[in-house]
Amino acid sequence: MKRILTVILVISINVVSMPVLSFAFDNGDLQVWNTESIETNINDKLKIKVEEELRFGGDVSELYYEHTDGGFTYNVTKGFDFGLNYRQICEKKDGSWKTECRPHGNVIFKTAWQGFKISDRNRFELRCPDGKADKWRYRNKLSVTGPWKWTQFNIQPYVADEVFVDFHGDRLTRNRLYSGIKANLLAHLKSDVFYLCEFNKSSSKEWTYNNVIGIKVKLDF
Repeated sequence: MKRILTVILVISINVVSMPVLSFAFDNGDLQVWNTESIETNINDKLKIKVEEELRFGGDVSELYYEHTDGGFTYNVTKGFDFGLNYRQICEKKDGSWKTECRPHGNVIFKTAWQGFKISDRNRFELRCPDGKADKWRYRNKLSVTGPWKWTQFNIQPYVADEVFVDFHGDRLTRNRLYSGIKANLLAHLKSDVFYLCEFNKSSSKEWTYNNVIGIKVKLDF
């Protein structure tokens, strides 16, 4: 519970101070991430999902990242899911596009407390960039969704904290703080709009940040 309360407090501070962060620091970049996905249930335990994501950086002036991800999630028990995915990435670095394949496994623990839904996703991914050695990375994302459902669209607020830990060199290399709302637009169409403050450790060991507006749309049936 201490970590959950810390996540809520830190993200609330970031959301309130977002206009200051956006304009007070020259190294703060404004980005837009757009994700579209399709998800379907094979049976009451197994579901598959395919998603496409585009990221625009440089104060939303250019496309610099794209990935396609597909995989399945299996509901082992009420509070435990397991998934396997494959992700293909194209990212612009130093003026040229680089590719990376990234298979990953996900172990997800879920519970509820006082109406709040709590999810702890543990991801182990093998990064396979072209021309470089393969690397392992661990990502932990703790999410807390509120019990409220506003309007006929069932709008629900949530907060999340995601940390990235490399199994080589520097350990903690990235931290993402989320604050957003989820909604059901239509019977089989869901949306997720969020603000994300992403902190990255540079090669010079200094921390920089990005301001990200995220838009997700998912068709499920």
